[in-house]
Amino acid sequence: MISARNIEKNYGKLQVLKGVDLAIKKGEIVSIVGASGAGKTTLLQILGTLDHQSNPKDSELRINEVEVTELKDKDLALFRNEHIGFIFQFHQLLPEFTALENVCIPAYIKRTDTQKAEERARELLDFLGLTGRYHHKPSELSGGEQQRVAVARALINNPSVILADEPSGNLDSESADVLHKLFFQLRKEFGQTFVIVTHNEELANMADRKLTMVDGQIVKN
Repeated sequence: MISARNIEKNYGKLQVLKGVDLAIKKGEIVSIVGASGAGKTTLLQILGTLDHQSNPKDSELRINEVEVTELKDKDLALFRNEHIGFIFQFHQLLPEFTALENVCIPAYIKRTDTQKAEERARELLDFLGLTGRYHHKPSELSGGEQQRVAVARALINNPSVILADEPSGNLDSESADVLHKLFFQLRKEFGQTFVIVTHNEELANMADRKLTMVDGQIVKN
């Protein structure tokens, strides 16, 4: 599902990633842990094609059998929209849009028929326990509800891979526990592959595998 070889990332003279190798199977839930500054989020952004490695000619990044470093910007954006879903710590919902509208945004970008997109969004919101909250804006939802809307948004295009960056870092312990269990329920229902960067040890230990990053490298696999 995901195969990365010799991924490096430099910001000027600062080397953040130092030749990371990674292989993740379809349907796996993998957590990535490590101290702040270890390179976890940078790695996740490169895996999600939101950023590029500094050594594209000397490295590989394959997702769903596609070598993404060979894609041009437009094709890469289309690939990202179709194959990768993102969940962030601060959910990043658009405040002026309702829950339903926020969930539909990736589908609209994909040019999915509006009726089909909204039907799928309602199915996901129902599955996530948000029936009756379709037309509420983010300010009218609790933190846990907002994060579940963000999860629905990540799932709307049925992506192969879900990348989550500190997804429960902004939640209280009860909401975090609900979200953690939800990831495994989603894997069972939809078969997605999850890569989760987290400081939450409980979530990290629930994963099929826990990878530890230190100083820009994976030291425990």
